[in-house]
Amino acid sequence: MVESSRPFIQIDLNEFKLHLHLRNRTPLTFHFDSPSRRFYLSVITLVVNEMKKLGKIKSIPLQDHLDLLALLNETIGGAAGSSDKGNLLHRIYRKWKDALPNLEEAPLFKVLGRKKEEGDGAIGKVYAFTDVEKDGWANLFEYKGSDENVRLKFAIDKIGVGLNEASIIFGDSLNGDAWDRFISNLKAMEQERFEPDEEKALPEPAPVSFPLPQKEKSSWLKHNRWLLLIAALGILAGALVIWKPI
Repeated sequence: MVESSRPFIQIDLNEFKLHLHLRNRTPLTFHFDSPSRRFYLSVITLVVNEMKKLGKIKSIPLQDHLDLLALLNETIGGAAGSSDKGNLLHRIYRKWKDALPNLEEAPLFKVLGRKKEEGDGAIGKVYAFTDVEKDGWANLFEYKGSDENVRLKFAIDKIGVGLNEASIIFGDSLNGDAWDRFISNLKAMEQERFEPDEEKALPEPAPVSFPLPQKEKSSWLKHNRWLLLIAALGILAGALVIWKPI
């Protein structure tokens, strides 16, 4: 993780962690530690990368990235939920609206260095955060549109972070290069998954057989069975003549 006295957000696609460092606040690290959770961190990264390409913090229409979202869902997401493209936008919209902003219950990430405690009433285990911390995190996730017309914004400006202070890392690459390299790796994985094994792709050789001439053998026996019988009787008669009892 980058160390700096300035506020920053860093998305680490090597370990699927998001580091949040704000001025006069305790640094926080969010670990997206399952296939489904990794998918949603990748959606956050997609939005951040698109904003950096545009050079401004704005809503990003997800309809323009359906093929890419499907790739993310099928690879790192493990096809969690429905893999149908038509259902992806609905899922992402709901998670961005309800689950991702929820810092207290944190259904889509694990807050490293913090321990969950029993909550009040019907709420299960929750993280202890101040209202300011919870509001700051929730304000990052702005959405517009509807289930089918999804436009998402990662509003880093609301917590005092600019695009230059938001970074993406993958391997030794940074920002756009890191994202492109990450996606290239996923495409290679997907292609390898669907490529047939070379040995299995080769046709099986036809079995070579050497049949015995059974029909000819049967025909010869049929036509010469009387000769064989006479020869056998002759051998038996000769044996009786030679053998004499003492």
